[in-house]
Amino acid sequence: MSASLATVSYIGATILFILSLGGLSNPETSRRGNLYGMIGMAIAVLATVFGPRVTMAGIPWIVGAMVAGGAVGLYAARTVKMTQMPELVALMHSLVGLAACLVGFANYIDPAASAGLSGAEKSIHEMEIYIGILIGAITFSGSVIAFGKLSGKIGGNPMLLPARHFINLAGLLVVIWFGREFLNAHSISDGMTPLIVMTVIALLFGIHMVMAIGGADMPVVVSMLNSYSGWAAAATGFMLNNDLLIVTGALVGSSGAILSYIMCAAMNRHFISVIAGGFGTTSGATPVAGAQPAGEVVPISSVDTAELLRDAKSVIIVPGYGMAVAQAQHTVFEITKHLRDKGVNIRFGIHPVAGRMPGHMNVLLAEAKVPYDIVMEMDELNDDFPTTDVAMVIGANDIVNPGAQDDPNSPIAGMPVLEVWKAKTSIVMKRSMASGYAGVDNPLFYKENNRMLFGDAKKMLDEVLLALKT
Repeated sequence: MSASLATVSYIGATILFILSLGGLSNPETSRRGNLYGMIGMAIAVLATVFGPRVTMAGIPWIVGAMVAGGAVGLYAARTVKMTQMPELVALMHSLVGLAACLVGFANYIDPAASAGLSGAEKSIHEMEIYIGILIGAITFSGSVIAFGKLSGKIGGNPMLLPARHFINLAGLLVVIWFGREFLNAHSISDGMTPLIVMTVIALLFGIHMVMAIGGADMPVVVSMLNSYSGWAAAATGFMLNNDLLIVTGALVGSSGAILSYIMCAAMNRHFISVIAGGFGTTSGATPVAGAQPAGEVVPISSVDTAELLRDAKSVIIVPGYGMAVAQAQHTVFEITKHLRDKGVNIRFGIHPVAGRMPGHMNVLLAEAKVPYDIVMEMDELNDDFPTTDVAMVIGANDIVNPGAQDDPNSPIAGMPVLEVWKAKTSIVMKRSMASGYAGVDNPLFYKENNRMLFGDAKKMLDEVLLALKT
């Protein structure tokens, strides 16, 4: 393949990637967006493999790597459950960071990569390598820790070391100093020492940064790491002088940054405060100390829940991480279908940070074949709760906490929430009275018009569905 044809292919792939991002912004066009992305990536890979910069001797190695990677990807696609998507996404981000590090080291020790470069050109090339490995190492270690937190292998409590900000500042100064030493190195062997030291510091910084972020902020972490992986890819593109990699990395990096901003706005938090140390404990944590909400908890049975749903004319369902853990989305669809067939106006209210990654609930509901047109965002539904007969909360907690509006001392004060307590009756499905990831008690449980349906979400919803049909 000629250089001009490879360039045209890269341009076509770039256009398809942009169309893919546009398609993914809406559930109804997400399938088309995914298809555009797949076609664009196929074109990009083929243009790279058969492009002028790859020799025939290298093609077998590339094909072998593609077969191995494709087999792993196919296995993951077939075996990983939809409820495990957050940790899978974090793991994929770690691979991007690792690739950036490996490419950076390989590019530095390859004499051909810097052949003919001198003066400012050589310094710029080495700076690309240094920054690329720095971002890649942070992305890799941070994503591995995020995977551990999302999969439950690492606790969700934020690990806040004493003087952690000074530790981070000291690490940054050391990285800058060794960057100077790296640029002034006279040989590859002289430059390897500062490069390795920087890589170790970057790996430790990635671990420290994500460990300091609490469970309630994990949606921001996922989108933040998505952004980091994009910038790591862009830095790799500069190292390899690959325009497509630069553009693609910039697209991913900028979209991830915008998504992080949206996630922070949804929680009324600043991005810097999340990075500095997020709030939140592990699921099922004891509520933080404070005044006990007034009122009495009123339990309800699955049969009575079915009766309320049967008599309702308008129902809003608010799904949360508990629905994902119980894998109850398919039963939710069956209940939804049954009620809609009976003429009930049923809709879903999705909070931007529901679940453990952006769009987590949308993905699960789409998998269960819930119609897109009844899945709505928080801002579209909040004004409708006063005219709603039943608001049903399935495994959500912090995103329906009235304390965010009523208690200025609450850790989640000011966070926009779904106002389910304004419905005629609200039903909260939970295993117990434990708090959510933010570790704060929920006054919703004690309101007069609220009922608590305790138990595993899947089991209780199956009983509700059976009661509805009989």
